[in-house]
Amino acid sequence: MIAVNSTGGAMIEAKNLTKQYGKIKAVNNISFAVRHGEIFAFLGPNGAGKTTTIKMLTTLSKPTSGTMTLNGFDPVRNQAAARNSFGIVFQDPSLDEELTAYENMVLHGVLYNIPKPVQSQRIEMLLQLMQLWERKNDQVKKYSGGMKRRLEIARGLLHLPQILFLDEPTLGLDPQTRNLLWKHIRELNQKEGITVFLTTHIMEEAERVADTVAVIDHGEIIDRGSPRELAKRTGASSLEEAFLSLTGKTIRDEGPETFRQMAGQFLRRKRLK
Repeated sequence: MIAVNSTGGAMIEAKNLTKQYGKIKAVNNISFAVRHGEIFAFLGPNGAGKTTTIKMLTTLSKPTSGTMTLNGFDPVRNQAAARNSFGIVFQDPSLDEELTAYENMVLHGVLYNIPKPVQSQRIEMLLQLMQLWERKNDQVKKYSGGMKRRLEIARGLLHLPQILFLDEPTLGLDPQTRNLLWKHIRELNQKEGITVFLTTHIMEEAERVADTVAVIDHGEIIDRGSPRELAKRTGASSLEEAFLSLTGKTIRDEGPETFRQMAGQFLRRKRLK
């Protein structure tokens, strides 16, 4: 099992975090903390700084200035321990569709050096939890979109992370599959104390599941609190109205870095480690 932060402090903490590309500050002096066992929604328009922040937290990019910790570990100075502390599910699929579900899980176990007896037990438990055990020997290309998302979450939890990063986890899924997926995530959050760091453009989803919401725009965190607190402060009747009040209604372009690029970068680094 991975080492766990024994300080009793925040599971994720950023202080005065800045990332600058030339004269452009993609992330500008942001500070926030995520408590152990919290479901934390990090919301913002396209190009607001979400991806850049997550790249720094997940060891894919070094900050220009500021500090951060994950599970008590510095992602810059102690990358291996930080990476073992989190699982991540990307918006774009990162499964090998020619392999079976079980083979995808085994490959992840190898990348994280999980002993075989532990690996087998954990794979069965997670596939049972995600209702995929009966289809474990099917190639992933035969799975529905919802089944693939459930498999990606199971894979991300195989190495016993303390933190689970979810980027648009229910994008493109029907309401029944979304509800099932969140049921499983809540069970893991409550039973195993996993901290969840979530991005989504589905405001109703964030309003329903998040304990805390941070809204980022133009590289700066402009408000933070529970969905109810944000709605109250902006005089809105919902989180979506509060979000539009805080960030405006202008359509934004996509940022220069996508989560597809991020997923490829992360998996390459794990394989070359």
